[in-house]
Amino acid sequence: MSHKDDAVPLNIVLRYGVGQMGAQVFRDTPAVLLPLFMTTMLGVPAWLAGLVVLVPKLWLIVCDPLVGAWSDRVKPLFGRTPFLIGGALGTSLGFVALFMMTNYPSYWVAAAATCALFFVASTAFSIYSVPYLAIAAELSHDSHQRNRIMVLRMFFATFGVLLGVGAPQLLIAHFGGGASGWHGMALVLGAVCLGSMLITASGMRQVQLISAGSVPGGLWKQLQPVRANKPYMTLLSTTIISNVAQASSYTVISFMFLYAIDAIWLILPFILTMSTFALLAQPLWLWLPQKIGKPRAYVGASLVWAAITVTWFWVKPGDDVLVTLPGGFALATQHVLVLARAAVIGMVNGGFILLALSMMTDTVDYQRRSTGSANEGVFAGLYSAMEKLAFAMGPVIAGLVMSAFGFVSSTEGAIQQSPSAIHGIVLLYSLIPAAGQLLALVVFSRYRLPEFTQFGVASTAQAAAE
Repeated sequence: MSHKDDAVPLNIVLRYGVGQMGAQVFRDTPAVLLPLFMTTMLGVPAWLAGLVVLVPKLWLIVCDPLVGAWSDRVKPLFGRTPFLIGGALGTSLGFVALFMMTNYPSYWVAAAATCALFFVASTAFSIYSVPYLAIAAELSHDSHQRNRIMVLRMFFATFGVLLGVGAPQLLIAHFGGGASGWHGMALVLGAVCLGSMLITASGMRQVQLISAGSVPGGLWKQLQPVRANKPYMTLLSTTIISNVAQASSYTVISFMFLYAIDAIWLILPFILTMSTFALLAQPLWLWLPQKIGKPRAYVGASLVWAAITVTWFWVKPGDDVLVTLPGGFALATQHVLVLARAAVIGMVNGGFILLALSMMTDTVDYQRRSTGSANEGVFAGLYSAMEKLAFAMGPVIAGLVMSAFGFVSSTEGAIQQSPSAIHGIVLLYSLIPAAGQLLALVVFSRYRLPEFTQFGVASTAQAAAE
């Protein structure tokens, strides 16, 4: 079967992909801003802030596979739409609630309340994100078509990063800073989450998904074929290590620009540059896997990302003025180098993320073709759970490293930090994530997938049998 014969209409791909914009906001904004919010507005120590993020994610190790199995059972009757609608509503309300309270009697109460709110919001996001990921494996039998779906999904994810990471500081300032600034930011981005996710929920109602037999029984029995799927398990292990590496750097991006680069205003140009080049690079990640295969393309993108990430170790505040920008911001040589890094990161970061997801759908298709059954929701649920757990480990690692290097928390906004504390932040944004990504590639070297699923065409033996 050629991928032209199994082509997914563009309007379906777009309706599916737009939901990732809101999902990306929920995924990235708390990861980037919740530790900053807790340490600068609630007075929560950095190590405790990391644990606040971790605890709800530990629950998702169980929750995501359960949601996947649940949605598999409901799919024959109602599809996956009810989960998308309910998850979208709960995720958006939970996101807003996270940043609405700033007055607590102690940082322990603040930490407990934030943890409870994040627990509820993360559960709602699980109800949305697990069926959403499962759908990607159910729209086409063809590997290249699934990669096309992921490329369009990454297109919207890039806008989600732009909004979820680049816009918050501007929104906080626009709404007056302090508590009111955080409240305004939460309402705006919560509305973005709700709108984009509901578009997908509505758009997928009449779309016919691939039907396959499913493994009966409870969740533990349904997980047995998942564990036996070696390509899937290798990819899952790779993704866990890779995401922990990325999450440790995500957690400190605001700290990095505030303290190490001493130019918090540069975050928006940084995200804009990164997002622009990510969008420009999308045709590359549609074309390159067809030429050299998804695994080789993944390795290439990962190596470039790790090499660029290492260079952050030598970043420092700008000490010259190349040009004065509107608003009185002085653009220095160091700032130009930061934006140059953003361009390269934008080109490759989205590449290895979407390729990992695309290969995950290939392993599900491999299961479906080789056994005649696949609990897509369970596969997606386990993958989603481990992905979220990995991103929760980032703040824990960041909090422990920052505390070890002497970072001081506050309830009055950002305060001056010691050179040692700033050095810890730089390590978390450079050498630590780069080493993690290289370790992930060592694990990925064991990834093997039969040719007929990897490249979307039947093998010689299979074609003869047919």
